[in-house]
Amino acid sequence: MSLFNPWVILSILIAIGSAAAGGYSKGKAAEYQRQQIEIAALNAKARETEKAMAQVAQTYGETLRKANNVAKIKETKLRADIASGERKLFIPVKAAECAVSAATDTAVAGGGTETRAELDGGVAQALIDIASRGDAAIRSLNTCYDQYEKMRNMK
Repeated sequence: MSLFNPWVILSILIAIGSAAAGGYSKGKAAEYQRQQIEIAALNAKARETEKAMAQVAQTYGETLRKANNVAKIKETKLRADIASGERKLFIPVKAAECAVSAATDTAVAGGGTETRAELDGGVAQALIDIASRGDAAIRSLNTCYDQYEKMRNMK
């Protein structure tokens, strides 16, 4: 039997091919196992981060609810005070040159005089409504921004 016999060459090539295929198959299985372990570890880390982010969202949501409840109580009291006449809202007005109206109120502030006019109850309630909606939007956006920053820094 010579080394140049086609059957010997074919046998050598089949042996080399079998060894390469077996090594490839074993390496592929080992790599698949390694990837599965890495994926499981990354999924576990992602679940922990997700859980922490959910806790942050819940905390900020509760903080916003508390702040809105406090603001609602203050708004309700302010509305009741204005409706009962206990509190009045005034705006500064330009004083007439020589006429003094009975509906104006003058107050000394910082050494000067200021002419003010009392707002109608309906207008005062409307202004409170506008201000309270604006304050609620600002509280909501600030909470959203704070929550975003907290979660962004968690990664």
